Amino acid sequence: MPEYKFDTLKVRGGYNPIDHNYAVSVPIYATASYEAGTTERFDRLRSGAELGYLYSRIGNPTVSVLEERVAQLEGGSAAVAVASGMAAITYALLNVAQGGGRILTTHQLYGGTADAIKKLYPASGIAIDKIDSDSSIEEIASAIKEDTKAIFIESISNPNAVLVDIEAIAKVAHDHDIPLIVDNTFATPYLFSPISYGADVVVYSATKALNGHGNAIAGLIVESGKFNWANGKFPQFTEKYYTLRDLNDVERSFVEAFPGASFVTRIRLEYLAYFGAVLGPFDAYLILIGLETLSERVAKQVANTEKVIRFLKGHSAVVWVSYPTLEESPYKTLAEKYFPKGVGSTFTFGFNGSDEQISKLISSVKLFSYQANVGDARSLIINSPKATHGELTPEEQKLAKIAPETIRLSIGLEDADDLINDLKQAFEISLR
Repeated sequence: MPEYKFDTLKVRGGYNPIDHNYAVSVPIYATASYEAGTTERFDRLRSGAELGYLYSRIGNPTVSVLEERVAQLEGGSAAVAVASGMAAITYALLNVAQGGGRILTTHQLYGGTADAIKKLYPASGIAIDKIDSDSSIEEIASAIKEDTKAIFIESISNPNAVLVDIEAIAKVAHDHDIPLIVDNTFATPYLFSPISYGADVVVYSATKALNGHGNAIAGLIVESGKFNWANGKFPQFTEKYYTLRDLNDVERSFVEAFPGASFVTRIRLEYLAYFGAVLGPFDAYLILIGLETLSERVAKQVANTEKVIRFLKGHSAVVWVSYPTLEESPYKTLAEKYFPKGVGSTFTFGFNGSDEQISKLISSVKLFSYQANVGDARSLIINSPKATHGELTPEEQKLAKIAPETIRLSIGLEDADDLINDLKQAFEISLR
């Protein structure tokens, strides 16, 4: 649906009722396998000469609608859905660096991501390089080595909402013939489209704001279809495979068999098929339902966030607030360039109290839920240094700019005044 606008695509993208018995709502295809019909049709499906389904570990019609819809919203060529956001990150990074090499990133990452790249990737022969200054394009450029396979960043960082100049970073990546991979979880394609600014691969934890209701775990990987995977740096995409042979039994590579979709298709046929982090059709259906109200939800959450921040800025219990639209933020110019509709609903503030008082604050809120999620319809609170980034050592937290007094909020759809009053009474109780 290339001619339709965002709000039409989020409701109708990737779905034609004619192909699904004229069902208005996307059906849940609760089946493990599919009838091939004839051996000839099996060969056509196996070779890609005919589009269809054989086994739900590789593809499912409900999941396919989700994949196509998010690819359209993101402006990408193709997408693959997986069982979690961490699976999306892992599959994307392994796919680009299989066989060894380096991933260049920053300290501004979700704690689970940071811990994974510290523990898992070096054991798989993949080195991780981190720059200290996330705003220095020169440092990023100078950190790229001969065997660097990709740059990986978050568009809005977890937890402090740090921004980077994605367009400039994309240029640096492309100058070195490597892709830029962006985790766009906090922003969603409603607030920001990384592909529009040069990103080659976008990953999501669809568990968060894409779904928005806290009732499903899911991840997505979207590719732009523009990166040249046959540039000599990525032999895994140009190697010919027996399993990719055409109807004449001629072996092909991923770039030959799936032009414009070789990145996500390789993930589908290699990692999804054999590692098996498969997204079920019911969870895909829940995400699709959530997507239908994405614009409305996120717009109100941003408006609520701005009201809550104004309250926090004037309260004596708050030492600082980290949100890119604030006048004192070093990321204000980037926010104006990349996020004219707002910088999401997740941010941090420094609480002017001891560890004991932080615990009392969290125990005293009545509306905010103490849980490790973001982008939910419900407002959430968490002490990031002990929870979402508890895997990081004190030195790593310092590099990630996560101070001991950090509290992360994710603002939901409740009335903003009720949220403010809830924080106000919790401040009073915790500081007595």
